[in-house]
Order: sequence, then C-alpha cells, then structure tokens
Amino acid sequence: MTFSATVFIGTSLDGYIARPDNDIDWLTSRGEKAGDLGFFEFLNSVDAVVMGRNTYNQALGFGEENWPYGTRHVGVLSTTLPANADPRITVYRDIDTLITDLETRGTEHLYPDGGRLIQSLLRAGRIDRFIISVAPVLIGTGFPLFGDLPEDISLHLDSATALSGGFAQLHYTVQK
Repeated sequence: MTFSATVFIGTSLDGYIARPDNDIDWLTSRGEKAGDLGFFEFLNSVDAVVMGRNTYNQALGFGEENWPYGTRHVGVLSTTLPANADPRITVYRDIDTLITDLETRGTEHLYPDGGRLIQSLLRAGRIDRFIISVAPVLIGTGFPLFGDLPEDISLHLDSATALSGGFAQLHYTVQK
C-alpha cells in the first residue's frame, strides 16, 4: 500500500526553516501572533509522523507536555540516535527502511518534518503536497527548505491565504 505525504512547515520569506544554529525563534515568536496556522487540524488528518534527528531534538525542547503527536506512529530518521532512545518513537537508519516500514504498517497519510528528511523524500518522489506557512521575515541564512534536486519538480498552487500575524499560507500539490 502506498501512503500520501503532506509537508506542513513554516519558512522565512527567503525560504529558510532554521538558522545555522537550528534556532527557530524567528518563527515561533511570530507564530504566537498567528495562532496554530491550522497545524492541529492538519495533524488530526495524519496517521504517522516522521522527522529527522534535528527536528526530533527541537520537539523534545518544547517539553514533555507539548508532545503533539499523541499515539500516532512517530519515526525518527537518524544514524546516531540509539534505537531505544524514546519509547514513543521508532528509529530508522535509512530512508528505504523507513518507507518500507510505513507501507508495511499500512500508513495512509504521512507528515514528514525536517529539512533533510523532506529533501530525501522529495528526491525519492514520495511527497504529494505542501502546506507552507511563510513568516513575514527575512533571516538571510540557515537551513533551506529545499536543497539540490536532480530535476525540476512541478507544483500546482491549490490556494494562497493571508493569515494573521502577517503570515501567508501556500497549499501546493506535487505534479507527478
């Protein structure tokens, strides 16, 4: 069974998801003015979440009481995180094992989070949709949402919405 994957992420207007030191205060401080940007409604539509190691560390930094994933399957793609690091997660060592396990589990709708993981899934042709909340700030440097790609990936703009706090939310479907 094949799953669909939707990226839900915040970026600066210049396309960064974090500063070089992984700081995202430029996003979270502005995000407080904008509300949850539809995140929890989106999260209710997915049955599995996967993230990279840096994103997992960020999630832990928000505190135990702010773990938003509930009982959903949560995977972390990492070559260094111990397999038994956290009973709430499954650690995957490579993208192929991750994809195979998600399909075996019968995953229907996946939420991938984290720049390098998203880039890997995009290169593998496994991203179907993007929901990108663009913060009204230029940060100039950091980790870009999109890295090098072997070829163009065509997108269809489904909607663009102005949100509170100066955010714009863009919904795209990947044209396959």
